[in-house]
This record gives sequence, C-alpha cells and structure tokens, in this order.
Amino acid sequence: MAKQERVAVITGSSRGIGRGIAEQLGKDGYAMVINGYHAADCQETAAELAAEGFTVVAAPGDVSQKSTHEMLVKTAVTNFGRLDTYINNAGIAQIGNLLDESAESFHKIYATNVDSVLFGTQAAAKQFKQQADGEKIRKIINASSIAGHVGYEQLGAYSSTKFAIRGLTQVAAKELAKYGITVNAYCPGIVGTDMWDYIDARMVAENGGTKGQYLKAAIDGISLGRAETPADVADFVSYLASPMSDYMTGQAVQIDGGVQFI
Repeated sequence: MAKQERVAVITGSSRGIGRGIAEQLGKDGYAMVINGYHAADCQETAAELAAEGFTVVAAPGDVSQKSTHEMLVKTAVTNFGRLDTYINNAGIAQIGNLLDESAESFHKIYATNVDSVLFGTQAAAKQFKQQADGEKIRKIINASSIAGHVGYEQLGAYSSTKFAIRGLTQVAAKELAKYGITVNAYCPGIVGTDMWDYIDARMVAENGGTKGQYLKAAIDGISLGRAETPADVADFVSYLASPMSDYMTGQAVQIDGGVQFI
C-alpha cells in the first residue's frame, strides 16, 4: 500500500468503543491497523470499514502479549510506511467482591488492561523515535475510565487497573516528552456497549434483580440523561489524536456526560 500521511494502531477495535474510534479516525483521514482478540471478528470489522472507504488492515492478536504490539507496529509500518498514533483501547471488565478475588482472575485483568498499555507504549515509542519527523508530535492514547478516578464496588480489580493506566500515562508523558511524544488518556463513563451488558448481567447474578436494572440505575446517574455512545468517546479521541492537542500531555480526562465532577 502507498505511504499514508497519518497512521494509527487501535487495539480492541473490532467492536464497541474501539470500533467507534476507528470509524471517526477513518473520517479524519487516518489509515488504520484494526486489532481484536478474535481473528474472525477483527477481519470482519476491517472488511466493513474498508467497504465504507476507509484504509485499513486487520491484525488480530492478544494484547496481553508484548509480541502482539511489536507485530501491530510492524504491520502499520509495512503497510503504510509510518506510525503516528497508537491507541491502547483494549480492555476487559470483571465483577466481584475484592474478598472473593482470585489471583488468577486478578492477574488476567491486569495482563489485558495494564500490561497491554505498557507493551503498546514501548512498541510505539520505539517506532516514533526511529522516524525522522522533525517537529511533528506523535501520540500515545490510553483507555482509562471514570473507574480510574473513583473506585466502584464490585469493580475493584477493574477500577484498580484503570487507576494504574492513569499512572502509566503520567509517567510515560514525562519520560517521552523530550522525544516529541505526548501521552494522554480518555476516561469514558456508562457506554452502551457489550461490556456494560456484561456488567449488568454479572451484577444481577451477584446481587439479584432483573436484566437491565443496574444499567438503568447507572444511566439515571448521568447528568446529560442518556447513555454514552462509542461516537461520544471517539469524538474526544479524535481531538487527542489531532494537532489541536499537541500541547496536552499526561492527562486523563473524563468524558462521561456528567457522572463525576472531580
């Protein structure tokens, strides 16, 4: 493929928020590497985006593995000639009380949510430092959460991973600024995706109640009165990926419709 002016890797972009981000960055003129854990879903999403006229390539893989991030960077450079933005979007949720948390499940969520951000940052920064871009700012963008600002009951392990991502974002921003690399995070709220359907179902299983009860209660706490959409998140990520945010680094901004005011 021909060299592109702007190229992004988006982990966890075969569905949900990541898919929404890919849709928006495609409109912004990015060529994109689409990633997901399940190869069939990843390839299907890439094909659908290509049918919409976007420039994409599918690169399925497990983001908890460092080799996957190295592969994603190589895929971007091989297909498009460069890399400009690396979005560590992939993540999973787990429901349960801290006293019942097993070492296995705790390590699993950290591997997917936190290890992936470290490995993605390392792989992207290595490529950015090799590119002869002059004064051009390159971007690393991480997915935290409102649960990375305030911990939520029965989302203890998940909340702690999102706090950890804020810490990694701040440290990476400080260490990479001298290379012309900014590092920021977006912190979504109650997004109407499969993840919140899962959270609602698990809350019912843990605490009783009816399907949709916990999702409705969460939405009722949003000042703007509706669930967040992937497009709401993607609009902000578009800003973080654009030159308009070149003087912003180390921040983890809540984009939640008014759930938390801190």
